[in-house]
Formats: sequence, C-alpha cells, structure tokens
Amino acid sequence: MTVTKIANYEAQPSLSRRVLLRAAGLGALAGLTGCATAVLPTGESAGVSASAAGTLAGIRASAGLGPLVPDAQIAQAALQQAGYMARGGRMNHTTGWGKDFASRVKDNGIAGAAAENIAEGRFDQQKLFDIWVHSPGHRRNMLDPRFTRFGLAYVRDGRDSTLRYWCLVLGR
Repeated sequence: MTVTKIANYEAQPSLSRRVLLRAAGLGALAGLTGCATAVLPTGESAGVSASAAGTLAGIRASAGLGPLVPDAQIAQAALQQAGYMARGGRMNHTTGWGKDFASRVKDNGIAGAAAENIAEGRFDQQKLFDIWVHSPGHRRNMLDPRFTRFGLAYVRDGRDSTLRYWCLVLGR
C-alpha cells in the first residue's frame, strides 16, 4: 500500500495587528531566552537538494525557465519543517509552536517571495516530483519565475522507516 499526501503553500505578505503583536511577544521571549541554543534537525536527507537540481531544472526548462540553485540556508528551513512533520506524524505548513510558513522563512533569513511544497509518503525523489508536477498548485510553485534558489529535505518517520516527510522550499 502506498501512502501519499501532498500540500503546497505560498506565503502572502501581511502585517495584521495580530501578526505584529505576536512578533512583539516572540521578540520579548527571544530576549529572555537569548542564551539558549537552538536545536536544528540533521539527518540522512542532507545533500538531497543537490540531487534534485537536475530534476527541477528539467521541469523549469519545459516552461522556458532557468534552473534553480540549491541553497544551504533554504535547505535548512526545509529540513526543519520535514523534521517537525516527522516528529508530529502528520503533514502541516505550521509547527506546533504556531509558526506559519512566512514566519519560518523569515526566521531562517529568507527574504522576499517564497513557497513551500510538502508531501508524506512511501516514495522516492523521482516519484515525489512526478506527483508535484501533476498537481496544479505544486507545479505553479516550482514554475514561479520569481524563484532562483531552493532547498529540499526529507525526514523518515520514527515509527515507520519507509515513510518520509518531504519539504521543498523555494525562494529568491
């Protein structure tokens, strides 16, 4: 049996009062915990962005677009989200701490337009891109001409090593 779930997200800039108040609260909290060390996920998916560069280049070339460059900073953001999803056992564009995609990319120093494709399933990278290229929202993200860089990561589910949580982050 193959488990397949996919989702995509494109950040839309907004500065609502709630967002500003949340940012102020998080800023105050960060000041209180400034000496704490953040734990960043690592794992077997390190370097998977480089192996996906050719596949993404082919997808974009079919639409007359240039290739995307693998970016370590963006790959770290993708790995963080893949790790969060694997730990939680479900796909989601937000974290358990209420961080949405826009907050996560900003926290990772990624400025400007960005998008995220996520997936959960028992499939390899080639099948992953085949699924995304046939999904209008995911395809739109991969073909967005604003993007020049990307990071791809996956983390295996701790209870089922054949199940992977994938995250592709695209940015400028």
